[in-house]
Amino acid sequence: MDLFFYIFTTLIINYKQFKMKKILLIFTFLFGLSVNGQYAIMSAVDLNDGAEDDYLKLEKFWSAVHEEAIDQGFQTGWSVWKRTPQEGDEAQNNEYLIFDLFNSMETLENYFDGQALAQKVYKGKMSKRAITRMMEGTGSESRERRNYTIKVVDATIRAGQVKPGDKATLNLMNKKTEDFVNYETQVWKPIAEKNILNGRLRQWILLEVTDRADNAFDGFTHFAWNLWGNPDVEFEGMSGFKWDKLWEGIESSRDMQDAEEYTCVFVAN
Repeated sequence: MDLFFYIFTTLIINYKQFKMKKILLIFTFLFGLSVNGQYAIMSAVDLNDGAEDDYLKLEKFWSAVHEEAIDQGFQTGWSVWKRTPQEGDEAQNNEYLIFDLFNSMETLENYFDGQALAQKVYKGKMSKRAITRMMEGTGSESRERRNYTIKVVDATIRAGQVKPGDKATLNLMNKKTEDFVNYETQVWKPIAEKNILNGRLRQWILLEVTDRADNAFDGFTHFAWNLWGNPDVEFEGMSGFKWDKLWEGIESSRDMQDAEEYTCVFVAN
């Protein structure tokens, strides 16, 4: 209590020395939620024509299984995101992204027994035969699933829990120079943090692809994930000669594709 009183009175006495944004930053770091996991499996789902309703029923079934897996410590999070169609999309573009989050490579590689968890979750609600049918039907609604193993390189805090309806953007990037990560974490990350403070963003994450399935796409080594806040808030960037030179360095360090927009459909965390 004495320590708390000392800290509290010190803040009161010296409050004029702090700008409001610095105070907000302190509280954001105290109460904000960070990345759920350090490793993940990202699945890009390319659906069969007319299969979206069946796919969503399947993911709703799986959502309860993933909640149980999280409760038992087998994983740290799971979410499904719908991709906003873009002009120029090709037939093989994915309609959805799935993220399975884990706190270590060991838990990722020792993936949980989904069948056993489903039997527990749906006991008395579904027959064993119906559960087995749902499990065995996983993947039948999609033309292709392209799996990537990814790890978090760096991230800001996250403002609030992720929920259905939240929007995010994904920027695929191909690393070109050895200072690529430094540009992203030391130059761009502070800008992202500034925009978390003003409410424009809720989180920025830089991720690296460490492995990919044989059918997965090449052409990118990393990607940035931006969880959006209030789109009506103006984005705060930088300007001037120094920034122009930094931006030249950022652009020369990677090739970046146009952003793709996603909307959260299911989440367990």
